[in-house]
Parts: sequence; C-alpha cells; structure tokens
Amino acid sequence: MNIAELIAIISSWIWGWPFIGFCLATGLYFSLRTRFLQMRYLKSMLTLLFQRKSSGSGISPFQAFMLALSGRVGTGNIAGVATAIALGGPGAVFWMWIIAFFGAGTAYIEASLGQIYKERIDGNYRGGPAYYISKGLGIKWYAAVFAVIAIISLGIFMPGVQANAICSAFDTAFAMDKRLTAGIIIFLLSLIIFGGVKRIAKVAEIVTPFMAVGYILVALVILVLNYHRIPAMFMLIIKSALGIHPALSGVIGAAISMGVKRGIFSNEAGQGTAPHAAAAAEVSHPVEQGLVQAFSVYIDTLLICSATAFIILITGMYRVYDSAVAVNVVVDGTGLPNGINEYGPIYTQLAIDAYIPGFGSAFVALALFFFAFTTIISYYFQAETNVYFLFRKNKTNFYAVNTLRLGMLCVTFFTAINTMTLAWDMADIGVGMMAWFNLIAILFLRKVAFKVLNDYENQLKTGVEKPSFLPEKLNIKNAEEWNKIKVNF
Repeated sequence: MNIAELIAIISSWIWGWPFIGFCLATGLYFSLRTRFLQMRYLKSMLTLLFQRKSSGSGISPFQAFMLALSGRVGTGNIAGVATAIALGGPGAVFWMWIIAFFGAGTAYIEASLGQIYKERIDGNYRGGPAYYISKGLGIKWYAAVFAVIAIISLGIFMPGVQANAICSAFDTAFAMDKRLTAGIIIFLLSLIIFGGVKRIAKVAEIVTPFMAVGYILVALVILVLNYHRIPAMFMLIIKSALGIHPALSGVIGAAISMGVKRGIFSNEAGQGTAPHAAAAAEVSHPVEQGLVQAFSVYIDTLLICSATAFIILITGMYRVYDSAVAVNVVVDGTGLPNGINEYGPIYTQLAIDAYIPGFGSAFVALALFFFAFTTIISYYFQAETNVYFLFRKNKTNFYAVNTLRLGMLCVTFFTAINTMTLAWDMADIGVGMMAWFNLIAILFLRKVAFKVLNDYENQLKTGVEKPSFLPEKLNIKNAEEWNKIKVNF
C-alpha cells in the first residue's frame, strides 16, 4: 500500500455516514434553536456588512466577510462542484443547497463564539476554535489539539488542492507546465503571507468581490441563452436528489454524500475556519459578525457554487460515474466531446466554450486562479492564528510563524504538481478533522452563543439601534478583551 492509497482510506473513514449525518443534524439543531435566524435576519446581514471601518487592532466587518469568503470561495466552487456532479449526479447540487441552508445556522454559532473569545495579540485581534475552546470550555489540552490539527490541515493538507486545480486549469487553457504555474503561485503567495494580516485582508477585500461578480455574470449570460432549459434543469436536480431519475437512481447515496462533502468543503460551515476571520473584525456586538458570516455561506453556495452547477448542467457538459459498478452513467443531454474521461475544472471550461468559443478555458482558469489563490491566503492567516495561540507567550513564536510560512510554501508546491486525487484526499482529511473537533466544541458552547443572541435581540426590542456587548452582564467569563474595547460605532 502506497501513501496515496493510505490517504484515500483515511479520507473515506473520516467522511463516513456518521459524520455526514452529524453535520446535517448539527445544522438542523442550530437552525431550529435560533428560530432560523439565517432567514429572519437576511436584511440585517446586508446592513451590518457595510458598517464600521477598520481600526488599529481590527479589520472592518466587510474585510472580515471578504477574508472569510476568500476562504470559502475556492476550487470547491468550480472543481468541487464538477466533482460532486460527476460522482454524485446532478442531485448532489440539491444536497449542497441543503447543507448551505442549515450550515448558515452553524456558521453563525462558530463566528459569534470567535468574536466573544477573541484576543489582541501583537496589536491585532486573533481568535477561532482553539481560543473559544480554551476560554469557553476551559479545556486547554483540547484547544491545543485543535490548534495543532488546524496548523497541519490549513498549512499542509488543504492548500495543495487549491494550487493543484489552478495548475490543471492553466494546463488545459494555456498548456502551461504545472511546475511553472506552481512556481508563480508560490512566488506571489510568499509576497503576501510575509506582509501580515492587514495586507491579507486588503487583498481579499479587493480581489474577492471582483472575481465573484465576474463569474456570476458569465453564468447569467449562459442561463439567459438557455432560458428554455432552466425548468428541465431544476427537475433533473430534484429527481436525481430524490433517486427517482431512471438513469440516476443508483447514485442517490453518492448524491447525498458528495453534496454534503463538497458543500462543507466549499462553504466551510462548521469546519472552524471562518471564526478566525470573524474574530479579527471590529464590531460592537459578537452577533453582528455571526450574522455576516452566516450570509457568506449563502454567497458561496447558493450563488457561486450554483453558478458553476448551472453552467455545467444546462449545457450538458458532464458525465456521472457510478463507482459501485465502475461504469459511466450517460445522462440525458450529455454533450461532452468524445475522449474526455476526466472531471473537474474541464467541465466548466468546456461548458462556457460551447457558448463563448475560445473564452471558457481561459476565463475559468483565471477565475479559478483568483478563487483558489485567495483561499490559500486565507488558509495561511488561519494557520498563523493557531500558531499564535500555541506560542503567543513564547520567544519561539517568530521561528514558529516563519517555519509555517516556509513549510506551507514547500508542501503547496509539491501537491500542486502531483495528482488531483491525492490533493483532494489530503484536503478532505484536513477539512474532516477540523470539522469533527469544532462541531463537538460548539455544541458544548451552544448555551453561550444562544445567550448572546438573546441579549442582542432583547436590546433591539427595547429600541437600541446599535446593541453593545457586556460579557459581565451575561455572566460570560474569559471574554476580557471586550472590556478594553472603547470604540464609537
């Protein structure tokens, strides 16, 4: 057994049905318990997004939103969606929507906890699961274990799949050698990660809206050109998701599995990554950033992932593979050219090329570059935050951070030029390990998150336009950073 086979086995074990059920059940519980705040506060999410500028210690809510969104929006939105359709059928898209809706409730919980227990380290706010596990649960060893897992996952296992997808897309579009593309990625990445959190947030603030809007506009053009096929496309998604499509009834289990798996990988709800960005924001109440981060799940899955799915499905540029019998399931309307036996970014590239000849391959390659590159940047910020947690009072902090930087650059280059299967399996292990530990932690801390939400809503009911957060009033301990915040909002 080689290392690639071992990694594949570990990935399948972590992402078994118990974990898929756990993710769905957790999202449903938080949605019910918060009375579906992801629907009740949609207007507030948009309003809060554009309030408050950054300060000397914290970034603005919009920057935190974009920093988290840059982590959510990556190769999962293009290659991940295509992979989900190839291995789970069009029905996987439906289950991606389901996990996004319930995941928004989970995203609120973890982001608000990240805000409650944030710290100021070296002049910047830092926070995340390791911080709220340590301060909220008081379990130091569990917090340390999560921090180590996060550093390994975010610094080693997960960046490679982003870089690998960029290399594959550039190879298809421009016939660029993967080593050359990987070298360019590493060079640009090194310029940014050695610049600090402010530079990271600034890059995310500028690049993320640009890439997302452009991608969605192209999808809308293709939908308009194929408006008469839209009803049939939605019926295909629903029938496949429920296992009633004649050609796809055998892959309903794969549809659920791939939908949840790729949905969580893409929108990151419950994974424990977004709280790092949420904690860095300057806000007057933790709930504000919780709502903003819940909204980013919608942007990621309901808009950008759906854009990819619609491009692929409405043009018929896909195939579904039934791994149980190892044969190709030819779906109605499949229009892939002969000889195409791979899946990933190429599905989207061919789909756009079908309606805008000569444009699709290059556009998807560039879009994927922006999507995936900003995700790698976000991964570094989150990994660095966990390094600060472990070494914040130790003189070795400087060496630990720079070791992370150099190690991440080396491993990302190696994985970028390796096989896509290995890259995805490594990324899935990283996502799964973090999600297991984080979901357990936020379930134990749920009462704190609910208490803070009730405080926010009670202040709004009494006519307070801008609720403030006083942890002592709610008997919340170890949230001392809030006592130092004296900012006029």
